[in-house]
Amino acid sequence: MAKPFELTRRVMVGNVPIGGGAPCAVQSMLCAPATDVQANLDQIDRLAEAGCEIVRMAIPRHECLDAFEAVCKQSPLPIVADIHFDARIAIEAARRGAAKLRINPGNIGGLAKADAVIDAAGEAGIPIRIGVNGGSLDDGLAARQDLTLPEKLVESAAGYAEYFEGRGFTDLVISTKASDVPTTVAAYRLMAQRLPRIPLHIGVTEAGTLFQGLVKSASGLGILLEEGIGDTMRISLTDDPVREVHACWALLSALGLRRRSPELVSCPTCGRCQVDLIGLAKEVDGRLRNVANPLKVAVMGCVVNGPGEAADADIGVACGAGQGILFRAGETLRKVPENQIVDALMEEIDKIPPANL
Repeated sequence: MAKPFELTRRVMVGNVPIGGGAPCAVQSMLCAPATDVQANLDQIDRLAEAGCEIVRMAIPRHECLDAFEAVCKQSPLPIVADIHFDARIAIEAARRGAAKLRINPGNIGGLAKADAVIDAAGEAGIPIRIGVNGGSLDDGLAARQDLTLPEKLVESAAGYAEYFEGRGFTDLVISTKASDVPTTVAAYRLMAQRLPRIPLHIGVTEAGTLFQGLVKSASGLGILLEEGIGDTMRISLTDDPVREVHACWALLSALGLRRRSPELVSCPTCGRCQVDLIGLAKEVDGRLRNVANPLKVAVMGCVVNGPGEAADADIGVACGAGQGILFRAGETLRKVPENQIVDALMEEIDKIPPANL
């Protein structure tokens, strides 16, 4: 059962809307030392340039709160305080500039400890994400034999959400993540049915290094987004967090939900190809990362996959024997030798203003 975006309640994280019909917001998480203010700010700047809209920062110890406060004051993006094990840190983070709190029912210390967190968030006027992970359920729920893992994840998150709402606190976001795709998808589908009014933060937790993490995240989150499930997202990678942001945008673009940067369309090459297409495509891909224009750019290896199959591209090149034909919207522009293809293509891309797309 899909959950249309418009059914969810609108929550604001700083100036970024989540739910209530807003486009799926892109998130990432800082991995610089929690006490190093400048390292975290530098990372935030890189993430913001890549298109990140919300950033999460772990606060593992009380002595990290001063650095957290300094980062919040100087960050161009809203900062989510990521809290485990100690509700007192969450309370203090709310007072020190957090735009949102993330707590885990599995280790925050029970509903009694959560009461004070609710009060602190309410006083600060910030939302709370109830973030449940498959590997950190509380002992009692984890031991139940009558529930599947997706059902346990939903029961944990929903129990806290319903308690918070009973206390009059409704600025909530929920996540029910697991490290495998089937469990994650099943849990979010159940959660969307159980509490359709609450926005969902989607992701596959601990997805792995770059290649595996991208495959797992794209398959799981692609399913959910196509079904209308997901109001904000993070693609978790054991890699530079900037790559998480690029991956989020690539997935949203592939699904036709949001586009911020160019989409590269390139053929897989074959025996007809008479240029170094793989090298050309990789170079174009790298240079497109600096282009903030949602163009569709085609790099084709021969006339079979040339302007005809890529006629819907905004700009592209079809390669022949040591040369390429540049085309725009299916119309031929000019021929260039192979060693000038990338520069010529980028030159034409620079001529296209976003307003004309």
